[in-house]
Amino acid sequence: MSDIQSMVDRFKIDALRGEFTDTVMMRDPDRLASLFTEDGVWRIPPVVEFVGREQIRAGSKRLQSQWDYFVQTTHPGTIQLQGDTAVGRAYISELARLREGRSGLNYAVYHDRYQRTEDGWKFSERVYEIRYLDTTPLPGAAQIDKELLKENMNME
Repeated sequence: MSDIQSMVDRFKIDALRGEFTDTVMMRDPDRLASLFTEDGVWRIPPVVEFVGREQIRAGSKRLQSQWDYFVQTTHPGTIQLQGDTAVGRAYISELARLREGRSGLNYAVYHDRYQRTEDGWKFSERVYEIRYLDTTPLPGAAQIDKELLKENMNME
């Protein structure tokens, strides 16, 4: 594999990870499912395991329906190319509050397997490992009053 092809592949895999974050932030389960191979697996042990695009789509809808708000950021991790497959990690921070009132802040690692397909790089497996979890109630709000925002940012 040429150095240029390796750089292109790494760029596309990193874009895939960013696309994943965008789909969950925008609550787009159809697009989320499309980021996986047909038989792809998304695991959040010990809570959920979704196998295949249909389960990923349905599971994402179910999870997202529980959120009052959800914010996820992805930080670049490793990518090890192996021809038409690759493995890697992405580092995640999340802030969420469920509609029933529970909330949390966590830091996690996604352990990923990627597959080159006719439609580009896809996740063949994504496994979530929480490294830190804080379930202290979050004092913030999902909908910010514009006047309150101005006041707290010392803006006129």
